[in-house]
Amino acid sequence: MDVLQRLARLLDRPKFPWKNLIVGFSVGQYLFEGFLSLRQYRVLQQKKPPKALAGEVSQEVFDKSQAYGRAKAQFGFFSSLYGQAQNIGFIYYDILPKLWAVTGLWLTKYAPTQYRGEIVHTLVFFFTFNIITTVMNLPISYYSTFVLEEKFGFNKQTVKLWVSDMLKGQALMVAFGAPLLSAFLAIIQKTGNSFFYYLWMFGVGVQVFAITIYPIAILPLFNKLSPLKEGSLKTGVEGLAKRLDFPLKELYVIDGSKRSAHSNAYFYGLPWKKHIVIYDTLIEKSETEEVVAVLSHELGHWSLSHTTKLFGIAQFHMFYLFALFSVFINNRSLYQSFGFHKEFPIIIGFILFSDALAPMDTIVKLLMNILSRRYEFQADEFAVKLGYSKELAKSLIKLQIQNLSTMDADWLYASYHFSHPILPERLGALGWYGDEKAASGKQMDGEKPLKAADREL
Repeated sequence: MDVLQRLARLLDRPKFPWKNLIVGFSVGQYLFEGFLSLRQYRVLQQKKPPKALAGEVSQEVFDKSQAYGRAKAQFGFFSSLYGQAQNIGFIYYDILPKLWAVTGLWLTKYAPTQYRGEIVHTLVFFFTFNIITTVMNLPISYYSTFVLEEKFGFNKQTVKLWVSDMLKGQALMVAFGAPLLSAFLAIIQKTGNSFFYYLWMFGVGVQVFAITIYPIAILPLFNKLSPLKEGSLKTGVEGLAKRLDFPLKELYVIDGSKRSAHSNAYFYGLPWKKHIVIYDTLIEKSETEEVVAVLSHELGHWSLSHTTKLFGIAQFHMFYLFALFSVFINNRSLYQSFGFHKEFPIIIGFILFSDALAPMDTIVKLLMNILSRRYEFQADEFAVKLGYSKELAKSLIKLQIQNLSTMDADWLYASYHFSHPILPERLGALGWYGDEKAASGKQMDGEKPLKAADREL
């Protein structure tokens, strides 16, 4: 506590140029990520697939994948520029203090006296700000769904469904966001300088609650979950779960094709009660053993405690964020730099603190992606030990083709952005060199599997 308080006093320096510093962080991150995207764009202009995929992916599929990657990259250049312009505009034109003042006037004019405190004011400010940013980003969302994804055959949404999803999302934000944000503010107001301990415990509770309530109350609003029908797939998955002592409660198929042609599979739930969800698109386009192989990889994450470790890391990350926030929450020079001279709202302090933390977030993102890729290799190895090497390799290739995923990547771009290794790396680690070689389990002379360590920082 003493260290945090001394740091708080050190950083609260009158006329310190916080605005210039935060703008500099924002622009610096934008330029760095733009530089990485340019490096990746050069890779997306290659005409031939990587050597490891030459016998697995046709030239037509590779060309379409590259075109899809370039289209997403070009869209990314524009959307990131648009987002950066928004951010700079909000800062330059003092949108935050102006919006805080306007919402305060609304409460003074229309709300009873007992509803004019900081918590109610923050809720009105937050939801007004959210509506503004949502409307401003509608063109980006529309183009992504109905132009880019539509062009490459992935979009299955109608405009009606798109609007419905957006309205449901906003309604959920009000329903869950209002009490959560109110509790967040109340904890800080009532617990003094030690608020971050209580805020962290509250955050852990919210996450456990979300894990429990999401599949019951939220997911059904957007997708339909149906029990997997009896058959070889259900028998295979249940057999895999029993073999690993995985606490499988329910096995579902989700109507992912309602919105997209992309495929996936995942599990969720509490430690003693897990649910497996398989996309209908994965079942439709894969053999039974290939789907089981994909799930053997996913259950590898569970068996190797990857999900538990990542949850633990997330809790530590949340704790240090809240502890650092206690350093900035009363920093008058920070507030004043952004136009708050008489009022010092907690929510504004948290927003500005988050912006000031951008360089550290960049480093955390890099390290977490490196760890995530390592876990992906370990889960692949787990599936191999279960005897699914060939089936997993085939499934990964099919998913790559179906999703038109990136076939190759610039090493620096991948290290920063990718939570999963690229396909050639995974196939190399699986020892996959086509049906004949995989069946023999031997590598050809001079061939060496690619490994993540060869490309990670």
